[in-house]
Amino acid sequence: MVYNIGLLGLGTVGGGTAKILLDPVDRHPLLEEIKIKQIGVRDKSKTRDVPLPPDLILNTDLEAIVKDPEIDIIVELIGGLEPARSLILTAIDQGKHIVTANKAVIARYGDEIYAAANEKGVYVLLEAAVGGGIPVIKPLKQSLGVNKIKNVIGIVNGTTNYILTRMSGEKASFEEVLKEAQELGYAEADPTADVDGLDAADKISILASLAFSGKVKREDVYTEGIRQVSAADINYADKLGFIIKLLAIAESNHQLGEEALQLRVTPTLLPKDHPLASINGVYNAILVEGEPLGQVMFFGPGAGAGATASAVVSDIMNIVGILKSSGNTNDLDPLLSYSPSHYCKITPIEELITRFYVRFVCRDIPGVIGHLGTCFGKSNVSLESVVQIGFLGELAEIVVVTHDVREGNFRQALEEISKLEAFKSIPSILRVL
Repeated sequence: MVYNIGLLGLGTVGGGTAKILLDPVDRHPLLEEIKIKQIGVRDKSKTRDVPLPPDLILNTDLEAIVKDPEIDIIVELIGGLEPARSLILTAIDQGKHIVTANKAVIARYGDEIYAAANEKGVYVLLEAAVGGGIPVIKPLKQSLGVNKIKNVIGIVNGTTNYILTRMSGEKASFEEVLKEAQELGYAEADPTADVDGLDAADKISILASLAFSGKVKREDVYTEGIRQVSAADINYADKLGFIIKLLAIAESNHQLGEEALQLRVTPTLLPKDHPLASINGVYNAILVEGEPLGQVMFFGPGAGAGATASAVVSDIMNIVGILKSSGNTNDLDPLLSYSPSHYCKITPIEELITRFYVRFVCRDIPGVIGHLGTCFGKSNVSLESVVQIGFLGELAEIVVVTHDVREGNFRQALEEISKLEAFKSIPSILRVL
């Protein structure tokens, strides 16, 4: 039996997906039973580097593709929120299974999409939405499903990891490295989604939902980007034994007897011996800790045609394999479907317990460090180290690293310190893992 695919999008990932499906030789034998019937494109006349057979239909009417009764699986690779969301829902209504790499649409409309899919008895698989070619979605659903997950910590955005790696290695500024990353194609012309942490927040909301078996509202992910990370911070972090990474974190947290999640994306100081500290360039890695397993890390290319297309085709094969073995019934495999009934309780950021690194610029006058200690002490913030690092003309730079503190208390202390005449600015506030 042949299973027909409707492929929406023939860009970088769509082209990579088409290449695999059109060249099944020496791959899994199941690929011989999968055929691309139609490909949705914006411009049929555009020259492409994918050799397409003459009988393969290119169609600019994407809705016609999702309504084609001969198509079994819709592969959505156009990205963005609309028309992706509407096309996915229309395809589900037509009884078609979905494979997507669209983390944004799942992070924001996953509830609606999964509810529709469960009602229709179809699958929505999204291995390619997080970590490119790294297999992490299916392991969270299946292989790690018997574990009580304690935390999921990931470097899940290749652009920001590339920028921070270059800044660390060359002591260059954020602006310099971002410009070079854009010229090399590692960063978009509008890098907002990457450098402001929005892409990573989409991904951790998906991972948290799977790891902790509950719905997560995308707006509940506290998000900071890397624009404020300077070469000075990277240099100071290095001297203190740390490296700076943009981390996406979902962590189980017991508060007042209730189970809650700490959920955030922030630039973070990592000890140099931490497993994630050595993940450089455009690579991604996701560290999962559970009981009884302990720690396991997934590492690999987080983007690119080959890596992401590999994950997309893997999802297609999973669906086809189930359809073949189940006789095309509407009984969903509970290990591949997704149907949590409750929302995860999220700890407010003010209640977060963590360590902080903060850099002050102040007048080089007697008693400044004493004022710092007094303000932090009043707010119950315990200091691990206070170091006067260097001078900027007549101004001194002081770097403080705290012990574990409540974020609300820490912010209260900073507010008091900022009112003191001796302190000119607080250029950097970063968390410490």
